[in-house]
Amino acid sequence: MNNLTPPHTSPPTQDNTHNIVIGQKINSDKMQRAKELRRQMTPAEKILWQHLRNNRLNNLHFRRQQIIDGFIVDFYCHSAKLVIEVDGKIHEQQAEYDAERDKVLIARGLRLLRIKNEAVQQELDQVLVLISQVCCEET
Repeated sequence: MNNLTPPHTSPPTQDNTHNIVIGQKINSDKMQRAKELRRQMTPAEKILWQHLRNNRLNNLHFRRQQIIDGFIVDFYCHSAKLVIEVDGKIHEQQAEYDAERDKVLIARGLRLLRIKNEAVQQELDQVLVLISQVCCEET
C-alpha cells in the first residue's frame, strides 16, 4: 500500500525552519501546470483531498499540487515534512523519473509516502490512519 522513505536531515535555514516553499523561484509555466492539476485531480486524489483539506486530519495543514524544487507533488504537509504521492497506472511507466524526483525531495529532508490509487479508493480509513501516524512520527 505504501512506500515510506526514511527522513533525511537537511541543514536548517537561518531562521531554523525547513520551509522549502518560501523563497523558491517558480517558473510561471510550472505554476500554471500546478493550477491545472488542482482542477483536474484524479478520482483518488479528490477522495483523499476531501479528508486532508482545511486541516481535517489531526489539524495538519496540507497543500495540494505543491511545487517543490521544480516538481509538483500531490500533497505536502510542511509541519511533518511529508510529501504524499497517490500513484496510479502512469507511475508504472515513469519509475525512473519518480526515483530521480524522490532523490531530490529526500535530499531536501522530506519524507515520501506513496499510496496506490486503489488503497485510497478501497481502504481509505487505513490510509488516513497511516498518514496520521507518519505525520506524528518524529523527524
